[in-house]
Amino acid sequence: MSFYDVANSTLLYVCVAFGILYVMGLAFVYLKKCWTRGLEVGFTKADLLNVVKSSASFSIVPSIAIVIGLFSLVAMLGVPWPWFRLSVIGSVAYEIMAADAALKSTGVEIATAGADTFVLIMYVMSICILGGIVSSIFISKKIQTGAMKMKDKDERWGALGNSTFMMAILVVLLIPMLLHGGVDLLTWLTSLFVTLFIGSLIQKFNMKWLSNFVLALSLLIAMASSVLWTNILG
Repeated sequence: MSFYDVANSTLLYVCVAFGILYVMGLAFVYLKKCWTRGLEVGFTKADLLNVVKSSASFSIVPSIAIVIGLFSLVAMLGVPWPWFRLSVIGSVAYEIMAADAALKSTGVEIATAGADTFVLIMYVMSICILGGIVSSIFISKKIQTGAMKMKDKDERWGALGNSTFMMAILVVLLIPMLLHGGVDLLTWLTSLFVTLFIGSLIQKFNMKWLSNFVLALSLLIAMASSVLWTNILG
């Protein structure tokens, strides 16, 4: 079987649809429980409905970036698997990086890859991330409590601790791209410039609404620029 025989197979579509429906059903159950509890503690139906509407509106705008990431993954991995990853637990940045790393480790191109390559990519994108998810159950509370205690003692240390966590994430995501150079580096520089430019617009003209579109715009423009850099550099 070829790579795309598995990537776009009917069986994978069915499995993905089942998984997404299960998560949606679970979300609906907890929504119902929260709605019932809200009425019990004194909220009116109108109050709860306003919460649902505002939550939905705030969720739709950030999801634009996820949809753009989905388009980039679909071209590489077919429809069902990216659909599942980005609908349930995936992160655009992680999914693209993990899929690319898994593919490069095989030393083959997608055009000549087999079903085993796609299975490897699925493994890296899903099973290999479980370590962080499971460990967060046991250590996230301790980390948050420690950070809060540090902030209470000295706000400077609290800010430094949060910045360190973010810097660690950036290093993991950016170093492979920067070291690769060429198109990857230029694409990253483009996204950086776009992000800084939009940030300056928000600050200068008080365009706070634009902050919801920073990720989506930087992704879209960076993806378009990658085509330009590829043509220029060959």
